[in-house]
Amino acid sequence: MPVTPGGDPTPAGGRAYDREILRLAVPAFGALVAEPLFLLADYAIVGRLGTAALGALGVAGTVLTTLINLCVFLAYATTAQVARRIGAGDLRQALRWGVDGLWLAAGIGVALGVVGWPAAPWLVELFGASAELAGQAVTYLRIGLLGTPAMLLVLAGTGVLRGLQDTLTPLVVSVTGFGLNAALNAWFVLRLRWGIAGSAWGTVLAQVLSAAAYLAVVLRGARRHGVTLRPRLAGVRTSGAAGFALLIRTVGLRVVLVLAAAVATRMGDAQIAAHGIAFQVWTLLAYALDAIAIAGQAITGRTLGAGDVAATRAATARMVGWGVGSGIVLALAVIAARPWIPGIFDADAAVAAELLAVLWLVALHQPVAGVVFVLDGVLIGAGDQRYLAWAGVLSTLAFLPAAFAVVVTDGGLIALWLALGVWMIARLFTLAVRIRSTSWLVTGV
Repeated sequence: MPVTPGGDPTPAGGRAYDREILRLAVPAFGALVAEPLFLLADYAIVGRLGTAALGALGVAGTVLTTLINLCVFLAYATTAQVARRIGAGDLRQALRWGVDGLWLAAGIGVALGVVGWPAAPWLVELFGASAELAGQAVTYLRIGLLGTPAMLLVLAGTGVLRGLQDTLTPLVVSVTGFGLNAALNAWFVLRLRWGIAGSAWGTVLAQVLSAAAYLAVVLRGARRHGVTLRPRLAGVRTSGAAGFALLIRTVGLRVVLVLAAAVATRMGDAQIAAHGIAFQVWTLLAYALDAIAIAGQAITGRTLGAGDVAATRAATARMVGWGVGSGIVLALAVIAARPWIPGIFDADAAVAAELLAVLWLVALHQPVAGVVFVLDGVLIGAGDQRYLAWAGVLSTLAFLPAAFAVVVTDGGLIALWLALGVWMIARLFTLAVRIRSTSWLVTGV
């Protein structure tokens, strides 16, 4: 558990910040991409059960993923709180806030399970699934909901370790956990023939063991430094308040992405298929950029906790440079790979034509996205959640008229991705305005 208490340990100069950014970002990227890669293995295993089971996994998985994604604030808010106290040289209080974050995650996880269990049939019905598919989806969803406390503990535990400037342990836990998930699913589904319930149980058990690993690391550190394991109401309440603001930000993001998918669906089968593939490409690239943002959360929280505004500004400038550079590299990679991407997904001629056109815009988005992701991470690390909530609302409002214009004018997929470009530019503007000010540079704990 690498911990760097008190002040900014890196000497002046861009190369020192580069080493710090890489130390945090590279393992974070590995942890981020581990989940989608192993989920593909789950789909491959469940696919052997037939189309209905695969569709049920898609429906139930979408519900669970949405619930977990809405709670990502548990990682972000905890990272900021812990990193500030590390910067101030108070490891004991950093662990104290980490324990409070874990209690908040456990409470929300239990609440989601209790509410979600009776609501499972209704949630599945929203997708308009057939009777056979719906029955399997409800089975998977109800079993999956039993694992929500563990899933949220994983988020909070990840946030604690990132705040402690440790992204290597989350990488190890993530790869091990999702590898175990794939193995258990294969055993339960293919060998024991438990059907889709076997896939759900394999995922739940893997999440429980991953949560146990995080708890073991954090609680061992807490005991070593004499930190009580009892929750503090004030600490849980503060984490919840910060989390609520980040929840608003996350909801804004999800609204834009869901509306974009809905608009593409109205255009036709080829358009929604091409949009779905383009979005998967965009998401994969986002993981690479988000790794730099995670480094930004940890470094910003630590330097502001140490009261070092100059180091915060210098590290931010360096990370913005990394964001721009990474965005340009990813844009060139998309352009280079563009002719072969439709073939990877076995797209027919109509889908391929739409996709090839849209991939130009996916590439053009990357330099802007590189800066947006970094600035978002820096402000999360600074604990500037309230502003991020307002910025999320404003950028969502900027997207709505652009999306409406696409619908009214019967614009195609290119027009839709131009509207998404408006959204990204709005995010860039709101974040850049804040970064240029001094309002977010609040030092100390």
